Amino acid sequence: MEEHQNETRTSYDGVVELYASLFADRLESRPFARAMIGTFAELVRGTGNTRTADVGCGPGHLTALLHDLGLDAFGIDLSPGMVGHARRAHPELRFDEARMEDLPVGDGELGGVLAHYSTIHTPPAELPALFAGLARVLAPGGLLLVSFFGTDGPAPVRFDHKVAPAYSWPVDPLAALLTEAGLTPFARLLHDPASERGYLDSHVLARRDTAGT
Repeated sequence: MEEHQNETRTSYDGVVELYASLFADRLESRPFARAMIGTFAELVRGTGNTRTADVGCGPGHLTALLHDLGLDAFGIDLSPGMVGHARRAHPELRFDEARMEDLPVGDGELGGVLAHYSTIHTPPAELPALFAGLARVLAPGGLLLVSFFGTDGPAPVRFDHKVAPAYSWPVDPLAALLTEAGLTPFARLLHDPASERGYLDSHVLARRDTAGT
């Protein structure tokens, strides 16, 4: 786990300004992603616990969006360069450097977790531990929205992402991993290919069991 995380951290540290310039306003041209994030925010507000982590927050643009949508949002990222940029761009918000599977948050404290294309670099064998870590910090009834590159094949596919090696996932197996982590997937959206590679933009909403198990 540490080897691929070090590679990912170094790779993102090297492209901070370029990445921010390319993606900070990208949702303006992505109505389906905006709709899913808006739905996620509405459901989190409905829980009465608006504290929300944007994990793998990058330059902080989605953390700011969640804040604008009425959530008490803060950002977490593995890359110190990204965290530094986010703090400069959004000084009114909190950003911390941390690993997604080991968030500096107590058990059951959050109403929501957003993982917007931030789990794509995690090798398949390590994804269950990551999802378990995200489930740990959610309060009973809390929401997770995970967005990723989807594939129609039977298994995850490794590909050469422009920043660091990444994986596309069939939706059903990924949803099964969320279930194993103690979450209940209840909504999903797949739409047109996200890139020339032909992977689908995929979004899955899941809820932490109300019994907290």
